[in-house]
This record gives sequence, structure tokens and C-alpha cells, in this order.
Amino acid sequence: MTRLRAWRVSTRVAGVLLGALSLAACAPSTGDSAAGGHSAKVKLTVWSWRVEDVAAYQKIFDAYEEKHSGVTVEFQTFKSTEYETKLGTGLGQQGGPDVAQVKSYGKLQPFIEAGQLAPLDGKVPGLEKFDKTVLDGARGKKDGKIYGVPFAVQTLQVFYNKELFARHGIQPPATWDQMLAAAGKLKQAGVIPFSVSGKELWVLPIVHEVFGAARYGGRDFEQAVLSGRKTFTDPDYVASLDLVKQLQPYFPENVTGVSYAESQLLFTSGRAAMFPGGAYELGFFQSQAPDLDIGVFEVPPPPGARVQHPLTPGYADGSYAVSAKSAHPREALELVRWMATPEFGQLFSDKLKQISPVPGVTAEDPLVRQMAGNYAERGSTYLMLVHFRYGRPVGTDVAGAAVQAMLLGRATGQQAGQRIATELGKWFRPGT
Repeated sequence: MTRLRAWRVSTRVAGVLLGALSLAACAPSTGDSAAGGHSAKVKLTVWSWRVEDVAAYQKIFDAYEEKHSGVTVEFQTFKSTEYETKLGTGLGQQGGPDVAQVKSYGKLQPFIEAGQLAPLDGKVPGLEKFDKTVLDGARGKKDGKIYGVPFAVQTLQVFYNKELFARHGIQPPATWDQMLAAAGKLKQAGVIPFSVSGKELWVLPIVHEVFGAARYGGRDFEQAVLSGRKTFTDPDYVASLDLVKQLQPYFPENVTGVSYAESQLLFTSGRAAMFPGGAYELGFFQSQAPDLDIGVFEVPPPPGARVQHPLTPGYADGSYAVSAKSAHPREALELVRWMATPEFGQLFSDKLKQISPVPGVTAEDPLVRQMAGNYAERGSTYLMLVHFRYGRPVGTDVAGAAVQAMLLGRATGQQAGQRIATELGKWFRPGT
């Protein structure tokens, strides 16, 4: 063989070898090699504002990782007061979450309008079977698309300390007068009847809903105010606001200075007998006070109520959405698909003691089942959160400030209703 021919042959061989090496480098890993190499795992980052749920979610995602050996899920949490700002930044750049826990209804819209979330229509089997009112919490207001898998339905009612009730000869009230009589008896015995926080504005509209929904008319008023037939100066709505002021003697002293965390502690420590709040409180209460025997009841309709039976207000808490900038969109989508399955729904309900919206899930905890059943039979809408967070100022802030002013003695129910109507009238248009 001549030197020229030999050189050409060696060049072709080298080219073949280099090509083979290049293809090998680009090919996906198929597992551990005989030499002891390891396949690369995809790490999905999930962001949330639920700091108190970390341990439960670790167990939930352990179940996912067992069936998806190529994926690890890292659950990262942030303070709820800082979450929306951090999420807006994180979704706008690489290195943010792959999957994000997002709030519902109006609080979801800025992320949709910024193009930061991937629409899920037609991509998540079973999502179409979710209750429509729950799915609306994950829906874009303008385009009607679904941007998340709903994770919880929250209901509003009163938690009570069974041991304190028994000690003072009190039964869960069947009438408004019985509830007031029980509150008076507890107060006389040195027990705070209702543990309420009046310092943080987001809490007060919940308190108003718990006590006032039946008084203003529940879903009938909801439709009337959305269509423009009624406003928040309606006498029945004003009367429902007045109820909160009437109950103030049964709240903690200086209630407007009591923080949310302090109100929780008053209940779990046994210093307060009742706590008006959301279903999401249950898991926290049980973890903080495992020996506390807790019951729940719906508030009986007050005198003059437009609805003559108790109501359980509720709402879709939020959903899990896929970041439009996820570095692992296929794996992120697969994770939220799993979140729409009964397997995830059951784990979520049992580990977090909350109501799962996944069809076919039955809660293990009897109190969760009771709250879910009450909502199914006598549910109403948490009006300010569901319908009045689509503009600025948001309804929950406006209503919270109005109720707080009443508790401070700076406004009447009529003035509070007028304030709500005026502030929301800056952006809300009936029928839209």
C-alpha cells in the first residue's frame, strides 16, 4: 500500500470513530453501564407558599418518585406574604420552578397574561371531569383556557373544642340564639368564645362569610350582585356585615391587634373554644395539638336570614401549573398529570387533611368528610375571593379593611357596605 493510500484509509477510519463517539455522546442514557456509570436524573422543582406542608409533600412526592425512577421532586416553599412577588420573578427566568402552586381566580391572571404558564387543555387526562366551579379557579379570564390542576377545595365553618364544650355543658348550636348563649356561657367562664384575628385583612372576609353568608343570601345574592341587580349597599348585605360587629364582644380583647398566628394559638392552647376558619386549618391544628378533640359545625342562620338553613361557603384554593420556561417541560407535564389522578388526590387528602377536588376521592379523616359533605349539600360561594380579585383593589383587601374599620368603631355596617361598593366599583362591571 502506498503512503498516500494508507493515509486516506487512516483518515476515513478516524472519521468513522469520531462520528461514533459523537453519536454516543448525544444519545440518551439507558441506565447504569457495565463500568458503573449512572443515568442522569431529572430534578423537578415545585414551588409553594405552604411552608407548613413540607413534610407531607415529601411523603407524597416519595410515592411519585418510586414509580418514576428517573425523576426527583424538590418541594421549595416561601413565605405566603412574599410568594407572589418571588413567583413572578422565578417564572420569568431560567432556574425558576418547573411546577408552581398558583392561587386561584383573579390572583392567577397576572401570570397567565405574562405568558408564564403553559395551558393544559387536552393535555391532562381526567381534568375535564373536575367540577366546573373548581376548574374556573384555574381558568384564564380572557382566553378561557385551563392553566393548572386544582389541588384543594376549601370550606368555611367553625371549629370547636369538644372537651371545652363538654366541660361547660354546650352542644354544637342548632340555632343562632343557641350559639350566642353558648358564647355568653363560655365568656362568663373565662374562655374566649371565638378566636378571631382582626389584624390581618385577609382573615376578616372569611369571618364575615362564616357568620354572614346565610344572612345576605348566599348564591342568590351572588347572582344578583354579578348581574348588577344588587350592590354591596343592599340592606341584607349590610345586615350581614353588622353581624360581625355584634359578635365582637365574643372575640379576643383588642381583636384588631391579634395576629393570625396568635388566633391559631389561642385555639390550640385551649384558651378559646371556637375558631371560624377554613378547612385548611385542620391539618395544622392536629399537628400542633394532637390531643385536641376537634369538631366542626355550620353557623345557624341568624334572624332575618335570606336563607333559612346553614351555608358552608367554599372556593377552589389553587392549582399546580407548569412553567412556560421549565427546563423539563415533558417531565413537568407528567407530574401535573399525576396530580389529576385519584392516587395523588387520596394522598393529598390523607396527608394534608384537606378536601381533594379529584373525582372519586373520599377523605380518610371524618372531619374532612363532614366538611366536604356540608359543602356538597349546602355550599355557597366565598364571594370576595371567587369573583372580586380580578381588578385593583382586590375584594378580599377591601372587605377586610371595611370590617376592620367596623371593629375599630370607625364605621357602621352601612358605611362598610358603601366602602366596598365604591372601591370595587372602580373596576368591576356587572355582567362581565
